[in-house]
Amino acid sequence: MSSNQGSSPIPQSSDGLFRKPRDPSMAPRHYRTPRSLPDVCPKEPTGEGRGLCDGPSVVADQHRWTVYNSKVNLPAALNDPRLAKRESDFFTKTWGLDFTETDVMPSFYLPNITREHFSSYLQETAQREKIHERCKNICPNKDDLSVPTITNNHDKARAELEQVPKIFMKPEFVLNDPATFNAVLPWSHFSVAGGKNSRDVASSRLLQEKLSHYLDVVEVSIARQISLRSDAFFHAMSSQHELQDRLRETADAVAKLRARTAAIDRVMCRGPLLALRDALTRNNCVKLHNKLKLMAAVHQTQPTVQLLLSTSEFVGALELIATTKEVLQQELQGIHSFRHLGSQLCEMERLIDKMMVADFSTYAQSDLNRPFEEDSQVLEKDRLQSLVFGLLRQRKLDFLDIYSEEMIRAAKNVVRQCVAKSVSLISEIDADTVKFHEQMRLMTFHQWFDLLLDIFEHFILFLKRIKATLSVIRNVVLEVLDSSQKSRLADVSSTTNHSDSRTNEDEEEEESGGSALHSGEAELAYLTHEGLFISDALNEAEQRSNAAAHAQAKAQTRTEVCGSDSASATTESSSSREHNSNTTSSLPIGGTAALSEDVMPSDLELGRVANNVQELLYTASDVSHDRCVKVLMTRAKDGSLERLSSSEFVCLSQAVESFVKDTEELCGRRSMSLRGALQSQANRFVQRFHEERKTKLSLLLDNERWKQAEVPAEFQDLVDSIADGRITLPERKPTGSEDRKPSDFLCVDGQKYAVVGTVLLLIRMFLEYCQCVNDIPSITTDILTRLADLLKHFNSRCCQLVLGAGALQVVGLKTITTRNLALASRCLQLVVYYIPVIRAHFETRLQPKQYSILRHFGHITKDYNDHIAEISAKLVAIMDSMFEKALSKYEVKAPMPSACLRNVCKQMAKMHEAIYELLPEEQTQMLFLRINASFKLHLKRQLARLGVINDGGPQNGLVMVDVAFYSENVQVLRSLERLDLNMTEIWEQKR
Repeated sequence: MSSNQGSSPIPQSSDGLFRKPRDPSMAPRHYRTPRSLPDVCPKEPTGEGRGLCDGPSVVADQHRWTVYNSKVNLPAALNDPRLAKRESDFFTKTWGLDFTETDVMPSFYLPNITREHFSSYLQETAQREKIHERCKNICPNKDDLSVPTITNNHDKARAELEQVPKIFMKPEFVLNDPATFNAVLPWSHFSVAGGKNSRDVASSRLLQEKLSHYLDVVEVSIARQISLRSDAFFHAMSSQHELQDRLRETADAVAKLRARTAAIDRVMCRGPLLALRDALTRNNCVKLHNKLKLMAAVHQTQPTVQLLLSTSEFVGALELIATTKEVLQQELQGIHSFRHLGSQLCEMERLIDKMMVADFSTYAQSDLNRPFEEDSQVLEKDRLQSLVFGLLRQRKLDFLDIYSEEMIRAAKNVVRQCVAKSVSLISEIDADTVKFHEQMRLMTFHQWFDLLLDIFEHFILFLKRIKATLSVIRNVVLEVLDSSQKSRLADVSSTTNHSDSRTNEDEEEEESGGSALHSGEAELAYLTHEGLFISDALNEAEQRSNAAAHAQAKAQTRTEVCGSDSASATTESSSSREHNSNTTSSLPIGGTAALSEDVMPSDLELGRVANNVQELLYTASDVSHDRCVKVLMTRAKDGSLERLSSSEFVCLSQAVESFVKDTEELCGRRSMSLRGALQSQANRFVQRFHEERKTKLSLLLDNERWKQAEVPAEFQDLVDSIADGRITLPERKPTGSEDRKPSDFLCVDGQKYAVVGTVLLLIRMFLEYCQCVNDIPSITTDILTRLADLLKHFNSRCCQLVLGAGALQVVGLKTITTRNLALASRCLQLVVYYIPVIRAHFETRLQPKQYSILRHFGHITKDYNDHIAEISAKLVAIMDSMFEKALSKYEVKAPMPSACLRNVCKQMAKMHEAIYELLPEEQTQMLFLRINASFKLHLKRQLARLGVINDGGPQNGLVMVDVAFYSENVQVLRSLERLDLNMTEIWEQKR
């Protein structure tokens, strides 16, 4: 096209790069020349005469302070006029002239950077740098083009293209559209009538030229663009040819490879594939045959279970059902003919549960109610073990409650049988008309006691039988628990060994090299048979082998767990054994063991069952004691046990204690019900025992005349046995075996005690109390309290009768003599002597926490000593009143000795005669010293009243004669020879 039509040459550079034309509305600007790829358009201009390092815009940044706003003359600020040398900077003004001459030490924190630090980076980027340089040579940079040429060509091409109407440039330009067609070819320029005049011809010619011009402009632009991209087009075409050549070579290589692979397949692979196909077919047939045999075995499960149940082989039936259910879930799942077998097996399992519970209840009844004449061994031990194992396997852990209920019923029957047996031997009791409880009350004590001993004996046998049965149950539970723990340990060890073996295998595979592995993988990747990979088949075989090994280990563990139980539980006939073994042998190995581990109770539950077994034995002991308590309370209802003699009650207590100890040794637990019932009866017995003896002592004291009694030989022997440490009642000797005369005194520890008969009986009474403690240790505290009360009662009653002169009215004594007083004092002294002996005896029977009750003996001893002192004071008071009465009439005149002193000496001789044989020598001397002191006091007062003094006069001489007579008469008495009377105290001391 010519230039007058507005066409302009398209800008083109020597390197063939194309620049996009600028917008014509924008004024020409200077272009920045960024580095970019050849096919990327240059950036739009950013302003007139603005470069990268231009200053800030005054319009945009007029309100922001910058360094351009600075008004300081920088050279003036940097030049210091005081310096001679201008080369120094402004820092010397502030910091001194030596600032610039100071050497700056290198930093310790910044490394010394050398070219070696960039060596690794340069090595990494060297290859990329070579590629970049090569690309720069092929595709020159846009920055190398002439900027003015590109700009002019670009503006000229844009101006020429703008001559073409925009409609031709639209993407939706289609001449089929009438609107587009009318816009391109306006028919208004042509005549409507169809005639061709000169005007229409000119218009059509002009339109044709205009369209031709548009076509030329576009073609020129396209040619210009092609010329700019010519090198790239030629490079692409050459690359395309090269690519086609390589594809052709590749296709030839692939064709050769396919032909070679087909030959290998035909020669080497089809035969082995056929062999593998036949092997897989055979394996499938074997699987099918095994499935059919398994189905046949499962089909025989129900008849086999019924056969096992007919022989009470519950464990075998449950194992068969569990194995069959496992097979149905794993091996035969989805088989239509067995769709109802699972529910039928579950129903049979529930039926077996009910049968086992009923059979266990029947076994408990027959075991607990069988005659005691049989041996105490376990009844049908194998049957019991089988039942217990089956119940544990079915988690029927409440079977011990059934045994407990049957045990309570059997305990009641034991009592009824013993009572019926005893009543049948007593003709006086009609068992048909008398009620059960009344039958025991109508028996005599000896008959009832024999019945009680018989009941005790039967209950001991009953508990032994229960203990033997529970021992078998406990052993089964502990065996199952131990087997479970061993199985768990075996699983852990097998898992550890398996992981170790896998590790070793992996190491061996790694050492063997990867070539064989890759070849094997390639072989398995291509070998297929009807959609089944050979690798899958090999994986299945490996899984089957692992499952078989695991099942065999579990089966071995299961055999260890239930070996004894299964061996003891197989009591059926040989035909059922064979049938069961034939049926279960067709089922998968290990299914039963695996299922047994799942359905067996946990270790915690088994431990709880074992504890419940022991608790059941304790319950059996408590039940036995409770039934014996019923027998005891039935007898005690009318108070007959309270009326027993001490010997009878001791026999009862000893029998009960023996039974309690036997049950405690047998069951390992102390049951308190029977002992508590005996304790309540013992308390009533002690109450009656004490009341009898207290009443008896009161009667003896009320009839006591307080005269010295003869001591029979048996009481002397009794005292001697106490001295030897035997604080018990001696056995009664046959009458007439010895003819020993009674003695006047009771010899105790070398001393003679003159006693009354009541004291002898009192000694026997407290020995009876001590004997009760020996026979019935449980009543020690109660007996001690009662004995203390008895001793207090004796002391208080003696005081009332002797010191209080109660015996004058009760017994009818005329007076309480000094002999009565001395005898009472000596009796009290004898009781005081035995109080420590009694205390020591009780102390050995008490617990340390009960020692506080022994304080009663200290109080009693004090009361007795006070009473003895009061009697001594009473004796002194008697003589004191006599002295006062006699000496009040004393006169100092002849004849001497005076009648008054003769009377005093006579009374003292009588006193000495009354008490000498009763009291020991020391007490007699002490008593007469006190009497002598009283005599001296009264004589001193009388002499003072008479005015007689110790002046050596006649009256003094007469008094000394009487005093000498008194001293001679007193010292002539026995045991008073060396008594120091000190008669000089009768005279007033001179001040």
